[in-house]
Amino acid sequence: MPEANHLRHLLEEDPPKGRLDRAALELAAIDTPGLEPDPWLDRLNELASQLGDRLRNFNDGRDFVETAQRYLFGELGFHGNEDDFFDPRNSCLDQVLERRVGIPITLSVMYMEIARRLAMPVFGISLPRHFIIQFDDGNYSTYIDPFNGGRPITAQECFALAGAKVADPVLLRRASKKEIAIRMLQNLRGVYLRRKDWARAVDTLDLLLVGVPGLSGWYKQRGLLELELKRYQAARRDLEQYLNLEPEAADRPEILKQMQAIHAWLARVN
Repeated sequence: MPEANHLRHLLEEDPPKGRLDRAALELAAIDTPGLEPDPWLDRLNELASQLGDRLRNFNDGRDFVETAQRYLFGELGFHGNEDDFFDPRNSCLDQVLERRVGIPITLSVMYMEIARRLAMPVFGISLPRHFIIQFDDGNYSTYIDPFNGGRPITAQECFALAGAKVADPVLLRRASKKEIAIRMLQNLRGVYLRRKDWARAVDTLDLLLVGVPGLSGWYKQRGLLELELKRYQAARRDLEQYLNLEPEAADRPEILKQMQAIHAWLARVN
């Protein structure tokens, strides 16, 4: 997997001016090693330019939201992939731009990055079970569901999408770029686990642990995947770290047995 400078920097520092588009394309390189970001950045520039041409008589935020919906989701046909939600291409910004289909978060990132190029205030909202965006320029504000045709939705519809029984405003908190990148990585990890693509699942965990280095469960999961890949030294380090972080773990006896088996194997080969 190539060095992911923008993505790693965003995961480590969450800088306000971090490039979410570049980070998302570096994330996509997990699925397409050697992916060149520049053609896809050019594609985003082109989409923003075409949308900007349609906003020459721009009046207000509502005009932008309605024009973006007509152009991106009507004229160009971007839409949510309901037929094959767990296709890894849905989580890769380059493939979303190419195929015009994706999952809520990648369609949202595309919209956010087009809006950023036009200096439009669009923010990510990381709902449970769904990802949406918000346009808010101080005069006009609405939530938008890119997975379902880029349509404006109300706060109550947001709570329904989240499966919330109580209208909790905390659910509508704006997500940071780091939080968005972590959620994208988690989605991709889940896809690779479903497909038993252990090597790529480990690649996602490598990056997730850059963003949240103290999360014990991710060390355990990476260690067990490394065992599947016969990367015994790496597996031992991760399982040791898991037990260091969780000395009272309920599964400690099982993990110790795994580590004993690793020690025995390493002793035979050394």
